Amino acid sequence: MQLLLNTAELNIVADILLREQSSRAAAAAATGTQAEEEMAKRSRADDELLNKILARDLRLDSDELLRLSDLLASCKRELKDEIARAQDSPAAPGLRQKLAILEHALEKINEACVMF
Repeated sequence: MQLLLNTAELNIVADILLREQSSRAAAAAATGTQAEEEMAKRSRADDELLNKILARDLRLDSDELLRLSDLLASCKRELKDEIARAQDSPAAPGLRQKLAILEHALEKINEACVMF
């Protein structure tokens, strides 16, 4: 099965990977050497994954698909919490639209994981 994501889905996945990269960089400054090695290994893998997403190259291996699935599921939970807090705010419709796109991308990635 070939993984096909539209532009909006690719943009959300890239945004999530970029945010993960920047939060990991901030955490690396506050950790020990063994944790730094593990973070560096994950960072390299996530950098390669981000480069593939930005290049629109969706030939991903099972580890990359699982990593994306985990990241998107985590972001989905965070986004649902954010929507619950901002129910009556003007930002709520935009957050709901972002959630719908994220859920659609996550569904496609989970299908690809199952088919792998």
